[in-house]
Amino acid sequence: MKILVTGSNGQLGSELKLLAAVYKTFDFTFIDVEEVDLTQADSIRSYFAAKQFDFLIHCAAYTAVDKAEEESRLAYAINADAVKTLAEVCVEKKIRMIYISTDYVFDGEANQPLTEMAVPSPVSVYGKSKREGENHVLSILSNAYIIRTAWVYSTFGKNFVKSIRHLASQRESLGVVCDQIGTPTYAFDLASAILQIVEAVAQGRVDEPGIYHYTNEGVTSWYDFAYFLVRESKLNCRIQPISTAQYKTAAVRPKFSLLDKSKIKATFALQIPHWSESLKVCIEKLSS
Repeated sequence: MKILVTGSNGQLGSELKLLAAVYKTFDFTFIDVEEVDLTQADSIRSYFAAKQFDFLIHCAAYTAVDKAEEESRLAYAINADAVKTLAEVCVEKKIRMIYISTDYVFDGEANQPLTEMAVPSPVSVYGKSKREGENHVLSILSNAYIIRTAWVYSTFGKNFVKSIRHLASQRESLGVVCDQIGTPTYAFDLASAILQIVEAVAQGRVDEPGIYHYTNEGVTSWYDFAYFLVRESKLNCRIQPISTAQYKTAAVRPKFSLLDKSKIKATFALQIPHWSESLKVCIEKLSS
């Protein structure tokens, strides 16, 4: 089973690299911008020309949410146009795709957990570009998996957890938004879930393509997330709740992005850890 992973230097790609050693029956190839320029269709097609894979786990994306508001062309080139080309290549070469998407495809105005049937209505350039990527996958590939996730963090790369720990080690207090609700996702847990899905499909146990939602279990705000993080990290910094209105950003953030995970748990019999337990694991890794 040959598996190609894009975005190998990102949070999710880096966690998949760690897990690759566990899945010894899989033959992994990891690529990033050095190997393929996703803004160029010719670069994508050239890379695949003499290669064959069974699965493509497409983690690579333009994720600078605020910067996307002024770099919309680049965001769409990577999050939409490149995905279209990749989907076309997957059809031509009979490759199964797993496309990683985001809670930003929703407008954040819901008041109950969002199922896969919820109607997307993105309000930011990032969200709109990712939704367009979803649409390309859905229209071109009938056997692809789209996994939406949210609030991703890891020991790798730049993320909320690492930023808060750094700032809290230098300051007496920090203001963190308290009126945006969702669930953090430890990238290691998401990577593990993805490979369990690949394994189930490869072994013929389960194969039900479509859209799925995945985050850790539980619900929290960014404020409560930061409060727990600072306390568990044993840092002497006071976390202060502030409103979204007090924290100006170029892109609109979803106020409510709690994703319902019933479908992915039932389909693949996944055991998903609570966000607080996974955060403790990440903190321990960062501390050591």
